[in-house]
Amino acid sequence: MGLFNRIVDAVNSPEREASTGQLDSILSTVQALAQSQGVDSATTQALASIVGGYVRSNLKTTRQSQGEEQAEALVNRYSGISPSQSAVQALFNPQQQSQMVQEAAQKTGVNAGTIQAMLPILVPVILNLLKTGAVSQSGPRKSNSVLSAFLDTDRDGDFDIGDAMAMAGQYLNQNRHV
Repeated sequence: MGLFNRIVDAVNSPEREASTGQLDSILSTVQALAQSQGVDSATTQALASIVGGYVRSNLKTTRQSQGEEQAEALVNRYSGISPSQSAVQALFNPQQQSQMVQEAAQKTGVNAGTIQAMLPILVPVILNLLKTGAVSQSGPRKSNSVLSAFLDTDRDGDFDIGDAMAMAGQYLNQNRHV
């Protein structure tokens, strides 16, 4: 899987921001969110995939209309593990939010109100996962490798956020037992 490989490459690169600690906090936040809302891990993975698809679409539009630096600025500004309604509002207008929530409710069976309540955590966490490819050192400007991979693909399903999160969890568990 391309996106997951980019994340692992970023974790292993001293010039990228990614770390196993960052991945662990992302996954712990998603797990705590799922438990607090009574949603199982498979359903949470499906929700992350749906929301990730909308994030991808909006970041691609931002990159096309305002440039790559603006798309990276959105990721950098709104990524995190704390709830942020501002992150949701920065990426999605009310109509897009409603469409995303309705699609997620139809595909997962989760109540629309629960999904709406999860968005202020899911969106910043997804952005945080994308931020793992950001360059941590100063010097010549290099693009965020994870974000670029996420936005540049046209193959459906190859860059699925939910799958990448699941694989990151497996990766972290394997590295803990080594």
